[in-house]
Amino acid sequence: MGYCSRSQASVLIRAGRVTLNGRIARDPESPVRMPQDRIEVDGQPLDKASALYLVMNKPRGVVTTASDEKGRATVYDLLEPGLPWVGPVGRLDKASEGLLLLTNDSEWAARITDPSSHLDKKYHVQVDCVANEDLLARITRGYAVAGERGSPGEHLRAKHARLLRHGDKNSWLEITLDEGKNRQIRRLLEALEVRVLRLVRVSIGPLELGDLKKGSVRRLTPEEKDAIDRALGAMPG
Repeated sequence: MGYCSRSQASVLIRAGRVTLNGRIARDPESPVRMPQDRIEVDGQPLDKASALYLVMNKPRGVVTTASDEKGRATVYDLLEPGLPWVGPVGRLDKASEGLLLLTNDSEWAARITDPSSHLDKKYHVQVDCVANEDLLARITRGYAVAGERGSPGEHLRAKHARLLRHGDKNSWLEITLDEGKNRQIRRLLEALEVRVLRLVRVSIGPLELGDLKKGSVRRLTPEEKDAIDRALGAMPG
């Protein structure tokens, strides 16, 4: 419905502030038939919000969350006041920067982040070595990496990797992913004993970061939205 995030919705529902067809519903997993069923929050009818699609150039040091217990700046601090609720489409960790989509269209966001969509995402990555063909091959071949926080290990790989430029001690790579695992590039390169100095996402499918200034936000154009939909195999709109 584009009213709030899934976690926020769970809090509202468990607090008894949401009614379904006039009766309090405390189970966030309760099925709803749209649009036949009537949902109210604090006694106010809930209407589907107009779809909003935003493009952000996320700066380094900003966290991709609605609030932060450590008081750090979040991506929501960069949004203009008065906007409807939007949520990030996937994440960029605090140290990463670049292209980030935000929307209140949760179904569209889920299609983009679904691993089965295989929507290419390109990153420009500065590393602390002069990359050679062997390293590029190992990045695309992949590596078995231990899981984080007790999770099972997994095989991490990139779809493509190429050298953009290099200096005497470091180089810039373009790495393309077609899956979205947590901190995938950083964990893969760390396993290959390569340190990431900067990581910038420059494209999601056909959408490119372009010349959008760091920290700036703009609305996705209808043409860009249609291009992403076509890349997802969905009907435009």
